[in-house]
Amino acid sequence: MSPQFRGRVHSCELVITKTKMQAPKSQHTSINAPTSQSLLNYILLALVYGGILLYRRQPLTTKWYYYLILGIIDVEANYIVVKSYQYTSLTSVMLLDCWSIPCVIVLTWIFLKTKYGFRKFFGVGVCVAGLILVVFSDVHASDRAKGPKPLKGDLLVIVGSMLYACSNVTEEYLVKKNNRIELMAMLGIFGAVISGIQISILEREELHSIKWNAGAVFPFIGFALAMFLFYSTVPTVLKICGATMLNLSLLTSDMWAVLIRIFAYHEKVDWMYFVAFACAAGGLLVYSYRSSKEADDTAQVTGASDEQSRVGDEESGIQNQVRSSFAGGNDNQASYKELPSNGSPSKN
Repeated sequence: MSPQFRGRVHSCELVITKTKMQAPKSQHTSINAPTSQSLLNYILLALVYGGILLYRRQPLTTKWYYYLILGIIDVEANYIVVKSYQYTSLTSVMLLDCWSIPCVIVLTWIFLKTKYGFRKFFGVGVCVAGLILVVFSDVHASDRAKGPKPLKGDLLVIVGSMLYACSNVTEEYLVKKNNRIELMAMLGIFGAVISGIQISILEREELHSIKWNAGAVFPFIGFALAMFLFYSTVPTVLKICGATMLNLSLLTSDMWAVLIRIFAYHEKVDWMYFVAFACAAGGLLVYSYRSSKEADDTAQVTGASDEQSRVGDEESGIQNQVRSSFAGGNDNQASYKELPSNGSPSKN
C-alpha cells in the first residue's frame, strides 16, 4: 500500500473520528437539530466544488435526477444517524455503523458486479459478529447511562447505515464513471436544498430555542467542517479501493473515538465493546489480507486521478482562452468591417 494511499485513508479515519465526537457533543449542548448540523456541510460542498464546476464550464455528464436521489439518501442517512445519538451511546453508534459493510457488499455484488471470495465474506462475518455483541450488550445492560432508549437508537443506526451503504455504492459508481468535482458539487447543491426543506418542516422550533453561544456554535461548526473534509476525501478512496474497503477501514476510527470517550468525556465503556471492536478489527484484517497487493497495483490510480484533474483544469483554462480569443477576434473583425475601404476611420 503506497504512502499516498495510506495517507488518504488515515485522513478519512481521523476526520470521521472528529465527526463522531462532534455529533454527540452537540447533543450534550442541547442542539437537537440533526438536519441543521449537516446543512452547512452541503453548503460548503456546493460553494467550493460548484465554483470549480462553473469555472470549468462543462456540461453535466450524469442526469440531474440521479444526483437528486443521491442527495435524498445522503441527507436522510445523516439525519437518522445523528438522531440516534439522542437514544444510545457513542460507542454503540460507532460499532453499529459497521452494518453498512454487508449492505455495501450486497449492493456492489448486485449492481457493480464486484466479485468476493470466501475470505472476504468470512472477514465481514467477523465484523458483523461484533455488531451483534453491541446490540446484545445494549439490550441486556443494567447501566441505562448508555441512553434513554438504547434499542431504538441501535435500530436507527442500523437503518442509517443501510442508507449510507446505498449512498457510498452510488458515489462509487458515479466517481468511477464521471468527475468527482461534479459529484461533490451536485451532492452539495441538492443536499443543501433538501436539508433546507426538511429544516423548515421539522426543525424550525428547535433552531429558535437554541442559545447561540460559543459552546453551541463551535461544536456545530466543527461537525460541519469535519463532514466537509470527509466528503472531500471519500471520492478518491472510493475510486481506488471501492465502498467495501472504505467502510472496513473506517472501523479503525472507532478505536480513537473510544479512547476519546474514556479520557475526554470520562465515560465508562462496557467490556463487551472491546470484544466487539476486536471482532471488527480482526474482520478487517481478514478481509484486507489479500487486498494489499491490489492496493499497491491501484496506488497509481491516485496519481492518475490527480493528473486527470489537473489536465481538466488546464483544458478548461485553454477553452476559456480560446473562447476569449474567438470573441476578441469577432470584435476586431466587426471593427474592421466598420472601416471604409481606404482603411481610415469614417467621418460623421
